[in-house]
Amino acid sequence: MLVAGFPAGSFAANCYIVAPAAGEECVIIDPGQDAEAGIDEILREHRLKPVAVLLTHGHLDHVWSVAPVCGAKDVPAFVHPDDRDLLSDPAKGLSLGPGQQLFGGLELTEPDDVRELSDGAEMELAGLRFTVDHAPGHTPGSVTFRTPATQELPDVMFSGDLLFAGSIGRTDLPGGSHEQILASLARVCLSMPDETAVLPGHGPQTTIGRERVTNPFLADTAPADGPHKGL
Repeated sequence: MLVAGFPAGSFAANCYIVAPAAGEECVIIDPGQDAEAGIDEILREHRLKPVAVLLTHGHLDHVWSVAPVCGAKDVPAFVHPDDRDLLSDPAKGLSLGPGQQLFGGLELTEPDDVRELSDGAEMELAGLRFTVDHAPGHTPGSVTFRTPATQELPDVMFSGDLLFAGSIGRTDLPGGSHEQILASLARVCLSMPDETAVLPGHGPQTTIGRERVTNPFLADTAPADGPHKGL
């Protein structure tokens, strides 16, 4: 599997391009602020053809470029219904003061083709299988995408802003819930094998095993189905 990524814009939200190999179809995950040029560079370098955009959640730093990217590539965007309204009204996900404008009056629109995600959905895209896990807490419609392990690679989880290396997503913005994010971490993340590679929405790659041992936010969070060791 080919995974290429870069931190997009001033928010440094990780945008990922995922494909079975160079010269194949691919999916784009979380095209954030000013992400178009970085995406096009990776597509040219690896001779990739996008077939879909996947969104881990609806916050502006992850969806800023979704409409222009989908429009230019003529591909659908996938988002959980609980965050869909943020595609056209991103201010709803931020704590703006009275009369405060979003980035000088920035306005976003939905892509022409938006498809909604559901918990546990299995999607076959670009020759890859993605499992969707609804993981509310950072936002009501936060999800993760994971691909199954192979003989060469462990499970891979694109965790959005649910889990970071050494931290977890913030819960103080509209729609956030500390209790929900802890439940999501236990159910979605801590039930995975230690070897699972975690590609987060911000910052460096990590593994479930590393976070299980070192992440202070997970110290008192037990997996939903009891202790789970790596294979």
